[in-house]
Amino acid sequence: MKINKFEDIQAWMKAKELTLTVYRTFRLNKDFAFRDQIQRASVSIMNNIAEGFERQTDREFKQFLFIAKGSAAEVRSMLYLADELQMINKTEFQQLNNLASETSKILSGLIKTL
Repeated sequence: MKINKFEDIQAWMKAKELTLTVYRTFRLNKDFAFRDQIQRASVSIMNNIAEGFERQTDREFKQFLFIAKGSAAEVRSMLYLADELQMINKTEFQQLNNLASETSKILSGLIKTL
């Protein structure tokens, strides 16, 4: 199936869901540096997918997908910190960690197809 726009990419859709959930979960968090970092990392996932797709070469797209995958790992890493510092509850941790992991797996599959 030929993808014509980045909005149709499954990894981008999942990354957007993750980003929206991160923003909603941490919107009242008073640790502004932490909140800003996890929000920027989640936004980076979806933006790198979009930017890489628009480059219109598989080589460049793949490079941006690796960057997106790194940002997904950064989100997961920060989630462990948020969990241990009790910034989020166990349910929120599981939901966000599952979304970040699923996004990363979809990115791995997409990278392999390129």
